[in-house]
Amino acid sequence: MDATIEENISRFEPAPDYQKVIDAAKAAGVHDMIVKLPEGYRTQLGSQGASLSAGQRQRVALARALYGDPFVVILDEPNSNLDGEGEAALTQAIEGIRARGGITIVIAHRPSALVAVDLVAIVQNGRIVSFGNKQDVLSAGFQSQLRPAPEVVKAQVRRPA
Repeated sequence: MDATIEENISRFEPAPDYQKVIDAAKAAGVHDMIVKLPEGYRTQLGSQGASLSAGQRQRVALARALYGDPFVVILDEPNSNLDGEGEAALTQAIEGIRARGGITIVIAHRPSALVAVDLVAIVQNGRIVSFGNKQDVLSAGFQSQLRPAPEVVKAQVRRPA
């Protein structure tokens, strides 16, 4: 479906709160990129967000997940298409969710997604094989299993402080 960035971030609400759209974009670290686009938040994305790179689409999707400050945010492979700047924005977004008392669950293969988490679960063949403090799990020898592999999935849980 063709839509604007604003419509996408607001999850197609009939009358979105424009300030919430901007707040979500800022929390996702994508506001500056959006305002540089030809029509800013009113830029048409086209089919499948064709006018944006994969990383830019992923950052808009993160803003959509953050729209309205949900208490629980579940992110599946949120850094799969991100560059260094995008990964830093993702880390900051996860930290922002925690700072406001929310919970983030991140499912990822890339170890860089672990930066802002404190608990890690290693899942193999549908079973949790390790769960606990990030440092404890990683020091227990599971670090080599955090490389991308179809049989290894990690879920990171972020609890409020």
